[in-house]
Order: sequence, then C-alpha cells, then structure tokens
Amino acid sequence: MRSRADLSGKEDAVAYADDTINRRARGLDRAFEILDFLRVQRQPLRPNEIAQGIGAPRSSVYELVNLLLRQNILEYRGDDGRVFLGRKLYFLGAAYAEQFDLMRECEHLLARIAGETRETAQMCQLEGSKYAVVLMNEGSRPFRISTSIGEPVAVPWTASGRLLVDHMSDEEIIAFIPPEDFVLPDGTRLEPAEFIAQVRNAKKEGYFTFNSIVDSFTHCFAVPVYDAEAICIATLCLVAPKEDGLRNRDAYLRVLIDGAGELSEKLGYRNDLAASVRAASAR
Repeated sequence: MRSRADLSGKEDAVAYADDTINRRARGLDRAFEILDFLRVQRQPLRPNEIAQGIGAPRSSVYELVNLLLRQNILEYRGDDGRVFLGRKLYFLGAAYAEQFDLMRECEHLLARIAGETRETAQMCQLEGSKYAVVLMNEGSRPFRISTSIGEPVAVPWTASGRLLVDHMSDEEIIAFIPPEDFVLPDGTRLEPAEFIAQVRNAKKEGYFTFNSIVDSFTHCFAVPVYDAEAICIATLCLVAPKEDGLRNRDAYLRVLIDGAGELSEKLGYRNDLAASVRAASAR
C-alpha cells in the first residue's frame, strides 16, 4: 500500500512535468511570434525592439533570439546587434515548396497567365485573419505593381478577400475580420453588410473585380481556387493599370477562370458535384 508521501511525491512530479511542458510550449509560441514579427516588419531589429514590438519580456526575447541564432534560424545583420530571418528558413521553405503541389502548380500557372496578359499575376491566400500575396509573377510591360509577398493586408481592402471568406456564414465573417479592418485606406468605413453582400455576389459570379482600394491607379481581378470540399483555399489574381484592366476585362477574366479551373480540378474539386450539394443544402 502506497503511503501519502509516495502519492504526494508522484503528484509533485506530474505537476512539475506538466509545468515544464507548458513552459516549453509558451517558449515555442514566443519563438514563432518573434519570427512572424520580423517577417511582417521586413527589416533587421535589435532584440529589445522585438520585445517592445510583441509586448514580451526582454529577458525571454534575448534568450530565444540567442537560441534561434545558434540554430541559424536567425542571423546577425550589421555590427549593432540587429537580427533577421536566417538562411535556414530559406532551406525549410524550399523543402516545403518541393512537396506542396499547390505552390508548384501555381508557379507554372502564374508564369503562363503573366505571359498571356503581360500583367502581374498573383496567388493569394488568407494569413490568419488577413490577406497575403503568396506567389507573384510580374508582367512584361514596363508598368510595375509594388506588392510585397507575405505582407498582411486587411481582407476587405482586396478583391480576393470577397472570395477567400465565401464559405463562411455572415456571423462567421463578422467574427473573423477585425472591426478596424473595415476602415479603408482613405478613412471611410465599408459597412460589414455591404462587404458580405459583395462576398455573396462574388460567390455567385465566380470572380470579383474592382478598382484597387489600396492603389488608385490599378484594377484588380480575382478568381477562386477550390479544393475537394468546395472551399476557396486561394485566388488567382491579375493586377493591371486601371485603363488596361477595364479595356481587357473579359479577356483577363477568361484567362484567370481557365487557370483557376484547371488548378481546382487537380485539387479534386468537381464543379457539378459542388453545385448539386449547394442546391440540396438550399432546399
């Protein structure tokens, strides 16, 4: 028969092990927070600047930065202690891209789309509650679009945003998008009800186009890429000078729709099946 001391000692050991696991999990979360903060800032920073930016204790940030430096996940930039994302992340990203069919297929598609239209072609996805350009192939014309891959942008500011949330209910969309993201770059507010109406109409039409909210000189086209469950997991996009985009609207949409359709089929999407499922659910 075990004594109370034995039981108490075992409980203490379990509690200690649980605490150790929890502390390591928090440290891992914080490490990813550091990496993501540097990705968004897109410039080398000192550890104290990182700590201030993410609202974390400087001591824990310094400890994690040193650990990430030892693993070549971070690298020093300059002689003043600034750090940035390391080359090991590039190798990890390359290995990821080799195994992820969507990325490979999109690279080929974007090159073809950019070649046919001479415009900048992009593949975009959700990044948390934001929109981000994941891949981009610039067109051959002298006109260039200034867009950073991976830069988080408010979903309501983008053409793709109307498609990437089209599988959500109205309530889910409101809960998913931060309220401040409905404030557009010019300071005006896009009413959530109006945004949701645009989402539903884009779902019905199978695309969304508009004059860019972020850049007044461009016109944006977005077409959904669906997976086997008929969820829009990405968009294929064109960003063109406004006049050219409006003049070539039908041709550009046709190129995008053809490409997105090919990609969706490879991901297991069946348009006829999805349509029948939606019709059945509406009854």
